[in-house]
Amino acid sequence: MSQPPTDHVDELLSAARTATGDELRSLTYFTEADIDQLYLRSDLSRTADLVGFAENERQGFRAQSLYADTQLGDYHFTVRVFENGYLTRVIANGHGVWLTTDSMEIDRFEELANALATILRSFDPA
Repeated sequence: MSQPPTDHVDELLSAARTATGDELRSLTYFTEADIDQLYLRSDLSRTADLVGFAENERQGFRAQSLYADTQLGDYHFTVRVFENGYLTRVIANGHGVWLTTDSMEIDRFEELANALATILRSFDPA
């Protein structure tokens, strides 16, 4: 498993916590080849299928090129809505994160995605 440098792990987690507060459930870093769960809230079980999630979220690498040059503009991030919360995926610079949250106001997702993308753009995948 690869992991971003420690200072970037701290930056990613800090940005996620700032935007989501106590609603943050988990934060996972991924590349085309690796995944690493950076944070899991203590009241949650470690039974999630991270490999399965990663397979699905890696589709975002292809989505960036599929959505290029459309009238919608550049692809920024994805939010998936579930019964018990949300999953947000942000990809930049050949790597990405997905995080899960409890329910929260929709406008907080754009703030969250912008903060995480800025950090991801600041370093190359390990």
